[in-house]
Parts: sequence; C-alpha cells; structure tokens
Amino acid sequence: MQFHWQNPYPTIRMPVMGRNVVATSHPYAAQAGLKILHQGGNAIDAAIAAAAALMIVEPVSNGLGSDCFAIVWDGQELHGLNASGVAPQAWNPAYYAKKYGVDANGIAKRPMRGWDTVTVPGALAGWETLQNRFGSLPLADLLQPAIEIAERGYAMPLIVAHKWAAAIPDLQTQPGFAAAFMPHGRAPLAGERFTFPSAARTLRALAKNGIRAFYEGEIAEAIVAFAKATDGAMTLADLSAYRPDWVGTIQQSLRAADGQQYDLHEIPPNGQGIGALIALGILQHFDLASLPVDGIESQHLQIEAMKLAFADVYQYLADPRSMAVTPEQMLSPSYLAERAKQINPKKSTHFKHGLPASGGTVYLTTADAQGRMVSFIQSNYMGFGSGVVVPEWGVSLQNRGYGFSLDPQSANVVAGGKRPFHTIIPAFLTRNDGGQIFPQMSFGVMGGDMQPQGHLQTLVRMMNYQQQPQAACDAPRWKVNRDFTLDVESNMNPATVAGLIAMGHTLKKIDDPYMDFGSGQFIWRLSDDLEDGYIAASDSRRDGLAAAY
Repeated sequence: MQFHWQNPYPTIRMPVMGRNVVATSHPYAAQAGLKILHQGGNAIDAAIAAAAALMIVEPVSNGLGSDCFAIVWDGQELHGLNASGVAPQAWNPAYYAKKYGVDANGIAKRPMRGWDTVTVPGALAGWETLQNRFGSLPLADLLQPAIEIAERGYAMPLIVAHKWAAAIPDLQTQPGFAAAFMPHGRAPLAGERFTFPSAARTLRALAKNGIRAFYEGEIAEAIVAFAKATDGAMTLADLSAYRPDWVGTIQQSLRAADGQQYDLHEIPPNGQGIGALIALGILQHFDLASLPVDGIESQHLQIEAMKLAFADVYQYLADPRSMAVTPEQMLSPSYLAERAKQINPKKSTHFKHGLPASGGTVYLTTADAQGRMVSFIQSNYMGFGSGVVVPEWGVSLQNRGYGFSLDPQSANVVAGGKRPFHTIIPAFLTRNDGGQIFPQMSFGVMGGDMQPQGHLQTLVRMMNYQQQPQAACDAPRWKVNRDFTLDVESNMNPATVAGLIAMGHTLKKIDDPYMDFGSGQFIWRLSDDLEDGYIAASDSRRDGLAAAY
C-alpha cells in the first residue's frame, strides 16, 4: 500500500515505526510490553504483559474479572481465541423474574450492574491459553511490570480520570467498589497517585501458583464467598468448569483502491465482529474511492451499510449454539448484494433485518521482529463493569451478563453455561497475493457498539483512500446508535453534517462519557521483508502510546 503520508486532521500523534512494536491505550502498558520484548519475549508474551498492566492503569475499562478475545499470527498462520465468559448455571429468565419481577409484556426485568450481570471472567484463562500455546517466557516475568505498577502506583492520566469520575455516581454503593476505587472517598484526580495493592496481591499469587488459582484455588474461593455474602449466584463449579475456545476467524474479502486483494478477519459470534464484515461486504458494491473521503456521499453510504449490518446483528447474534442462522449465511455474497440494493444513495433509510438463506474496553496490539502479530482486546463492558470488587484481591468483575436477552423467544436468551452477545472484537487484515496469504495489519477500535463501526471507518480510509494509519485513526467519526439515530464528532466537516441531515439522518447527541467514539490501535506491516518492520498508530482519543524499537 502506498499511503498518502500527510495527515489532514488535527492531531497530537505521529505514526511510529520499528521492528518490535506495542500499541496500547496507556503509555505504561505499552512500555510493559516493550520491556518483555527487550527481555527476549515474543509478541504474545508482550501482549499478556501489556494486558496485565492495563488492568492496573485503566481499571475503568478492564480488570482481573474481565473477558478477552485474541487473533494471533504465529508467523505462519492465523488463530482466533474466544475467552469470553459464560453465565452461572443458576441463571435463566425465571431466576430474574423471581428476583426483579416482570415488565408489562411479561419479560423478566434485570439490573445493569451488580452480581446478576457477572458472567464467569474469561480474560485470565485467555492469557493462560495464549501463553501455553505461543509464549516463550514464564508467567511470572510477564506479570512483573503490572505488579510493580500496582504496588508503586502511577499518576492518574487525564482521560482515565475523567471516565473514572463519571462512573462514581452509579457504582459507589456496589459491593467492594468504594474500598478499591474511591481513595479519599472520591475518584482520583488527574495527576494524583493511585496504588492498587490488592490487585498486586492477586497478580503475585498468579505468578507463583499459575492462572488456575483464579478458577480453582484461594482466589476462586474468595470470589465465591463474596458472591454468597452479597447475593451473587457464582459458584466454584461455575469457575472451575470454564475454558476458552479456539474458534478460528471469519472473514470478508476487500479490494483496495490500488487493486490489491485483502481479507478482514474477525472472531465469529458471540462477538459482533460479523457486523463489520457485513457492512464492508455491502460496500464492495459501491465505488467509494471515486467519492471525496470526507464528503457527504461517502459517509452516507458507510452509515447505511452499518445500519443494515446492525439490523441483522441485533436480530440474529448470540452464542453460536443458539443462532437461527450461521455466519456463513449472513456473509453470503448473494445475500450481501441484495442488502446493498436497499441503500438509497440520496436518502437515509430505517432498515429491518434481512432473511439470510437457510443452510468500557481496552484494545492492544503487538508485533515482533520474527513476524508474530497479536490483536488483543479485553473488557469489563461498561465503565468498571458490574461495579463489584472482591475485597483484598482487587478483582473487579465485568457486567457482560447485561448482554443477554430475557425474552424466551430470543436466540440470545440467558441460560446457564451460555455466552452472551459480546461487543468486544479484535481484528486482523491479511493480504492475498495469488492465493498466498500474508499478514498485513493487527488492529482494533474499542468502545461498545462503536467497535465494528470503527473497523469499518478506519479500513475504508486506508483501503479506499490510502490514508496512513494515524490519519485514518485521527479522522472524525460518526456513530450509529441502537435506535439508528446518528452521533457525529464535533470536528466533522459542518457541510458534511448538514448534508447528512438533509438526507434524512437524525442526529441525536448521546450522553455517553465512557464509550464515546472509540479508540484504536494499529500495527501495519510495511513489507514482506521483516527487516522493514512495521508502522503503528495509537488513537489520540485515549492516553495511549505506540512504542517501538
């Protein structure tokens, strides 16, 4: 790809180049990964070290009780890991109806926070699975940077401080939250030092006894005892039975403006990565490169494709064992061609789902000089997740159970041992040269429903308009909301915004201080010669850093 190297957007970031790269949403985490690479670790080792550090320096977005997904290029082939957790065996619609009652339609009610949103945490088991298959250094080495940060503390960065303070009103009464995350009875101020000794204790125990101590040992016992004392349903059997799954990837072919063929890879459902694949498959039926990159027409087509994708995602996506249609049916070229015909190039449309033929989050990416690349994402879902924190161990638990439906007719209805609809999605781009596959880019854009939309918008800019990764990252974004209204960043061209409104798009500012417009990290391989290295970008919407040597 011959990128246009100028960046037409206001930015404080420059792309970073090197043979070994770590890009994360916090400088300490990037340096933790880079330290491991300097010690002889590989990209997988570096990803685990960075992920552990992010749990300490960005606890709003992830913690020891998070889930994760990963796509790994091991130097020869691509692997996809689903380490999202499952519902406790006690959960079903009747469980929620008994505790919280039902609505006017007879559907059980449920909370947004607290124990009854906590599925079995999968992130740490994901680290263990990755390290066992690809790692080269001992776990204790990989956790040491995070342990040091947790014990010594760190000065609170600006964006994390803002998101931390915004979460306090909703979470301060959740079990264990205030003791862990409200030093001095409030959120830490920007520039104020925060230490996390209870999380350091857990990390030291894991370094000594291994990850299974979280699921079967003393940490598991502490989690279950706290659940029992504070009205949670989690049991030792729920924790000990959990294992991540190697699931491969699903993909969509893309043709770039220079004629080169690429494939975008996502993790299959229960994650929403298929939404990005559907939207990009639909856009293959339009000549975006002939339209101005930030113009009304190009943005309108991308928005409409994303709306079509979400209409299907919200209807069908669930644990794959419960889906009425398969990913292959949803990505059928003939089906996507029919969906593309529904787009009016001049007018906004409110789409319904089609009928395919039968048949808070952190993202990081790493790459090393031997060609290994990792696309990794972990999350507690909403800011601080459930708000529940296990005392003395610093285990803050996600609220992924809120992603279930309570409607018995839904494919995504809650059930014990089942995975919920998941928003977090790592992505990977490969290049197809005459049937031979080459790794091209590991990347992701965190932020709830913004994630497939971020994948779509940044890839279109790189593939169709040849914008370099940092420019594609810095460009203004739009966001399709759950009700199919539109939100746009304040720096988007006013003429483009006015044109979208004239086409019938409804702008509706969403009060969303945590998810906002996402944040991406990108590592692009510069050539097939590893000596040429990589180019990396880190989103200026977070406190992040792309670090290389």
